[in-house]
Amino acid sequence: MSILPANTPLYSHPLPQIEQWLKDQGCQQDENELHCWRLQKSSWQAELWLDIEQITVRYIQAGDNGQDIQRSFKYSLSRQDIEQAIFAGP
Repeated sequence: MSILPANTPLYSHPLPQIEQWLKDQGCQQDENELHCWRLQKSSWQAELWLDIEQITVRYIQAGDNGQDIQRSFKYSLSRQDIEQAIFAGP
């Protein structure tokens, strides 16, 4: 269960809580680039970046012809909306 309330905008939470939420979702933080996270699911994989104004996700080889799919989500969205958008996969 997430420590972040479902309907609260992500920007309302301190970075350590957001990082713990990502860990709870199965993401692993890059040791050298701490704003980068990786996620491996059975049918897809993704990289996430905690940018200044948004979370950016790139689904690796998930598009037509094996192209990557990249999407960005503003921190003003609720935790639930971002979670459903990112972790549902490409």
